[in-house]
This record gives sequence, structure tokens and C-alpha cells, in this order.
Amino acid sequence: MDKSPVFYVGLCLAGAVSAGAYTAGVIDYLLEALDNWESKRGQEGVPAHRVRIPVIGGASAGGMTGILMASAIHNQISPVSSTSPGKLLDQIPNNKFYHTWVDLLAEDMFPLLLDTADIKTKQIYSLLNSTFIDDVAQRVIWSDTNTTIYRPYIEDHLKIFTTLTNLQGFPFDIAFTSNAPGASQYIVHNHNDYACFILNKDLSDYAHDGWIPLDFKRQVNVNIAAQAAIATGAFPLGLRARQLERRSDYVNENMWLRPITKNNPIKGPVYETLNVDGGLINNEPFEKVRDVLADLTKQKSPEEYNDFNQFTSTVLMVDPFPSAAETFDPSDRLSNVIGNTLAAMISQCRIKPSTLEQAMNTSMAGQFLIAPVRSVPQKEGGTKREQGSKAIACGSLSGFGGFLHKEFRIHDFFLGRANCEKFLRDHFTVPSNSTNSIVDGYAHLSQAERNKFQSQEGRLPIIPVLTPRTVGKYMPTYPGVNDWPIRVNKDIDQFSGAIQKRAQTILMNIAAYGSITKLLLWIGAKVVLNRKLTEACLNTIKRSLREHQLLH
Repeated sequence: MDKSPVFYVGLCLAGAVSAGAYTAGVIDYLLEALDNWESKRGQEGVPAHRVRIPVIGGASAGGMTGILMASAIHNQISPVSSTSPGKLLDQIPNNKFYHTWVDLLAEDMFPLLLDTADIKTKQIYSLLNSTFIDDVAQRVIWSDTNTTIYRPYIEDHLKIFTTLTNLQGFPFDIAFTSNAPGASQYIVHNHNDYACFILNKDLSDYAHDGWIPLDFKRQVNVNIAAQAAIATGAFPLGLRARQLERRSDYVNENMWLRPITKNNPIKGPVYETLNVDGGLINNEPFEKVRDVLADLTKQKSPEEYNDFNQFTSTVLMVDPFPSAAETFDPSDRLSNVIGNTLAAMISQCRIKPSTLEQAMNTSMAGQFLIAPVRSVPQKEGGTKREQGSKAIACGSLSGFGGFLHKEFRIHDFFLGRANCEKFLRDHFTVPSNSTNSIVDGYAHLSQAERNKFQSQEGRLPIIPVLTPRTVGKYMPTYPGVNDWPIRVNKDIDQFSGAIQKRAQTILMNIAAYGSITKLLLWIGAKVVLNRKLTEACLNTIKRSLREHQLLH
């Protein structure tokens, strides 16, 4: 039995909307590298230390991808390293990450998003039709029950959690002594919720710790996982809010909810919540991933887990939209104040006071980040480095851009793979002179063999990549021999009729109207409002695409 020390990597997958395609590409390459290394680990010329993934935490699209990964790890995964130029748009159903996030249900998803079949008389659930998510969720939870592949680098009882924004919230009383009878109660609500699962457990194995037993082979609590995947991705207003039903003890005994539920337990056997996007409150739950790692390694002091000589675990975050400092518009126009107010509320919700000081420390071993980076050739020569949302095609329209066309999602999937490869080789490393057990894994290698793995700074990878560096073009090419997908105006203008129809359908069903009012609204919508709304929508789409250099 291999008794080499284990180094633990906790994955944190941030919210991404359609840019889940980027996260999917990162995970696809990460698992390929780990599979390749594990098959040869300890052999001549191959590092011998061990890495394990014990926890995956996520929000929104990241939460969906975490559950997707949990359903896939015991199945065969065929990495998607390239596509044939003549078959660029072909589906790849034998790779769950690609099939779920890149193939989706259609090359162009906007006709599905604008379809009005979800709107019933006086019943409007969201600005866009989100029924496609139910079909995608079935891909997320599907698992091949005929094969079982053991991946030693995945903890046997992997923990997976996703954040939720619980609209009713958990009420609790802040007691005051008051001079007004009956006014001593001060009820507030906590809306930060979590759906937590532990893999390969049966119902009888529940440990009364809030981690819901989950087994895709035996179909244990798979429906709850599907509900959680859908709920965490319910983008506010844009996509329909979703219900999640759990046993009350799963909630009452959750370690992150216990400060409230121990004095205000959920009553009854079942707890049903209405939820919107988990990323609204906690889009990068790295502090919760750290909690799980600390419980496992017993390294709860930042001085330990942030020291390259001592740390036995780290948080690896994948974030397609890492926040960047933006220019603040101080105008007091109502429209501007509304936008700034919503941005301030969301930003303040996401602040993590307990980790704020650590988060601003740039020299810590306890957290690493993979984010979009690409080099853009310039007409005058040389390249420009784009990062964050400007580096991904799905970054337009606040993350909804990837639904415009499959080429956008293809680009981001392969950029995720490319970024992950470079990250593992050059950045996910430890100093070669550290006393960490990772360095011990390279001890049996000759200096020439070590040099094959060392980064340019002379550091050693935590997860070694055994294949040669990719040379030449990594990204697929698109019509016009470009490696950046481009749309033209007519591609956007084709949505005019569908936008008009959905806008009118929403307007006519948003409230109960009298016959005269309804007639006047119908006439106004036909003559003026629909045209203005449609023009505004089309202009917004085009403006965002131009800002991302996606429209010619």
C-alpha cells in the first residue's frame, strides 16, 4: 500500500452563466492530466507524491459543474483535445463536460430563450424561457451505471456543495431589552444557503452532519442534486426561480447553517425553499472549501496552510469572471444610481470579513486561481494580453453571450484547457527548496528528469503534466481562418421577431387587465412599445459584442 503523504486540493468553481464552458474546459484538462499522471505515478522519471481532491464547492454554473463532475468521475471520460475544422460544430456526447456546456441543446440557444411557450395567462416566471435548463440538468446528473472507474486522486467520499440564495431565508431573533412591550424581538433573515452532498453514501450512512448522501449508481438523492444544480443557476429575473426540497435534518444539521438552526430549527420533516442564483450572495465560496480542507488536514491556522513548507492542502479556484477594479460613475441620475445600488448590494453580500485580510495577501500557498487569459495579435504587430471576461467569448452580455452561438462556447472550452495546462506547468507549483512533501515526490528523479518538470522559475508542479508542451496553435479555427469567433449584424437582427413576440407576450400577461386596457396595451405594443424594446435589446446585444470584439 502506498503510504506517501497526501496533498489535498479543494476545487472552488465560481459562477459563470454560459461561461461554464470555460470551467468545463479547465476541468476536462485537469482530469486528463491527473489520469495520465496517476497511471504512471512513481515509475521511473515520474514524480511519486500523491494528490487527492476531497471537496468541490461552487456557485451558479460552477455549482452545476461541480455536481456534473461528481456524476462523471466513475465513468470513462474521453478528453476533447481538438476538433476537426470540417466538423467544428459536431456534438461530442462521450465527454460530459463538453456535451453539457458546449453542445447544450442547440448551436444557437436564443430561439429557445425567447420562445413564449413558458408563459401562461397571467403567469410569467422570468424574462427568458429557462425550461432548457431542466434538460441540461438531466445531463448533469446522468451517470453510466454499467461501468465503474476508480480514480485514486478523488476522495472516496467526495464532498460537493453549491451555494443557494434562499429567498425566504432563515429567520432568527436578535433579542433586545426594550421599554416597549412586545418590541423586544428583532427578526432578521439569513438568505445564504447551501446544498451539501457526500458521494458514494446510502441513506443509512447519513452522519447527521448536513452532508446529504449521494450515489449516482444507486440513484440515491439524485433528484435533490438535480434540483440543487438548477436552483443555483437560476439567474435573478432572467431565469426562473427554482424550488428545492430537502429533509429538514439535512438543513438543521448543516455546519454552515447551525449557528442559526440550532436555536431556530426547521419544523416538519421536509423543507422546501424558493431559490435564485447562488452566486448572488456567494459567487466564490472558497472560504467554505477551506473549511472542509481544514477539517480534513487539521491545519486551521493561516500560518500553517499559507506556508509553502508546511501546507498540506490548498484551494484551487476556477473563475471565468475574476473581479477587476472598474471606473465608478458618480452621476446621480436615477438610472445610474439604480445600477450602482444593485452592484453595491451584491458586492457587499459577497464580502467575506473573516478572510478579507488573507484574501489581500498575494504570497499565500493556500489559494490558487485559474482565470481566462489569451494573447490577441495586433494589426501593428505584437500581441495584447486580454484577461477575465474580455478573454472569453461567453463574457459578453454579462455571461449570457455564450448562448448566442456554439462557436463562442467552443472557443472558451479550449481556452479553459489551454489555460489549465499552462497553469499546472508554470503556476501551480512549490519552491524546489521547500521542505514540503511534494518536493519529496521528486526526490528519486535525476536532475535531468526534474528539469523536465521545473517551471522557468525553478519551481516544481503540484500536479505534474507528463505530456510535452503544446506547440503551434492550440485553439480551433473558425470561418475566415480566425481563432476568435465573430458574428455579423444579420446574425443578431434575426432575433427581432422573437424579441418582439416575447416582449408583447410578457406585457399582455404581466397583470390582470380590463378589456379596454388590454386593447389599448395591445395597440400600443404593436405600434410603439415592441419596436422600441426590440431596438433597445438588439442594440444592447450588439454593443456588448462590439466591446468584446465579437461583432463585425
